[in-house]
Order: sequence, then C-alpha cells, then structure tokens
Amino acid sequence: MRVRLFAVFLASAFALVPVGHAQADAQPPVVRMTDGGGNGRMESIFVPPKAGAPFSLTLATEWTRPLGSGGTYTLANERHIVRDSNGRIYQERWILVPKGGKIKSWMDVFQITDPELHTWFNCITRTKVCDLYAYHRTTAEKFEPAIGTSGPLPDGSGFRQHEDLGIGSTEGLETHGYRETTTINAGVMGNDQAMVVMREFWFSPQLGFNLKSTVSSPDTGTQVFTVKDLTTSEPEPHFFEIPGDYKVVDRRSQ
Repeated sequence: MRVRLFAVFLASAFALVPVGHAQADAQPPVVRMTDGGGNGRMESIFVPPKAGAPFSLTLATEWTRPLGSGGTYTLANERHIVRDSNGRIYQERWILVPKGGKIKSWMDVFQITDPELHTWFNCITRTKVCDLYAYHRTTAEKFEPAIGTSGPLPDGSGFRQHEDLGIGSTEGLETHGYRETTTINAGVMGNDQAMVVMREFWFSPQLGFNLKSTVSSPDTGTQVFTVKDLTTSEPEPHFFEIPGDYKVVDRRSQ
C-alpha cells in the first residue's frame, strides 16, 4: 500500500507523470510520459505511435532493488520493439529474471497497437489468446520529453531541481539529456528523513521517446532502460499480424 500511495502522491502533487494535454484548438495535443514505475508489473519506456519514424530495437532493462538486511538484488531482461511508418507498434514482454543467474528469461506476452484502426492486441503466449482492446493514442499527437521546472513543491512538501544536460548521441541518433531530482521533505509521507527521486533520460526528437532512461526512487529502487541494436528502417509487415494459431477475444465492449 505504501508503494502505491507514494506513486499516486508523486503523480498528483508533483506532476511527475504528465499524461498529456491539449494546447490551442488548432494545435496537436502534446503528450509527455515518464518512464519506469512499479505498480504491479514493472512499467517500462513509453513508445508512442509516431508516424514517419520507423525503427527496430532491443530494449535492455535492469531493475535493482534494496535488500532489507543491506545489499541489493538485480533483475534483468531484453525485449524486441518495432514501429512502422504508420505508427503501428509491435513489442514483446519478457519475464524479468535474476541478473547473471541460471534462470533464462522467456517471452510471455506480445502486443500490437494500431493508431489508425484504434486496436490493441494483448497476446498471451502460454494460452495463445489475444485480447483485443481499444487503443486511444493517435499519430496526431505531438510527443515531447517529460520535463518540468525547478522550484518548490506545493504546501512546502519539498523541492524539484531540473537540469538540462545538453545534446548527445545514443545509438547514432541525436538525443537531448535531462535530469530531474525531487526531494520530499521529512514527514510528508510518514518518512523520518528526506526522500529523493531522480530521473535522467536522453530523448530522441526523431523517434519521440527516450533511448536511455534511469529512474531511481525509494519505493521502486533503480530502473535502467537502454536501447541497443537500433535501426531506423521499415520493419517487416509480419510483426503486425496475429499468428494463425492464436484466438482473438474482443474485449472492447467491456
């Protein structure tokens, strides 16, 4: 319960998770999404349905959490993500396993989203069932880095420091780096000491999402997302096709 309350507190009071807003009526909606989190299954990077920006990549994830007696333990996986020029996205979900351990990761879910048909297929590999949901993101949205401004938090809760890290290069693409450090004063969340949340990420304007992202917080530990094996060519069409031996269950009426 403390983890969930802490996440909600950050999102509502500090606006660390801006989910998107519209500007003037003539302008496209602006969407800014943060990476990471641990509300149930670990959340990952946000990949938008940006048109005209195809890619294929491997996303490497490491999640380091503290042990109660001291020390840490780290879970890791790698998964494949592709997007075509129409904004369709195929991404795999692989089980997190102990880093360097004997347990091998495996793909338990793959997902296909289509912003034109407004469909989202969530396919379970064990049962070979794809649940079909409505997909509400569109290629008309404008995707920007989730950055804030430096200054005090509401009601004297703490302080947020925003830093512009400048222009860099990640996997051959230009990226812009940012770091935000939020300090929550003692007593705000029942904490006897100040709590610090840090986000550092390198955003690609060409692709519309972060190619490297680090999130560190007291409730979830440290999560590091790193893009590798990146190409910007058009992916094969078969990625966006449901395998013939899978059953589709339409959940949109629910």
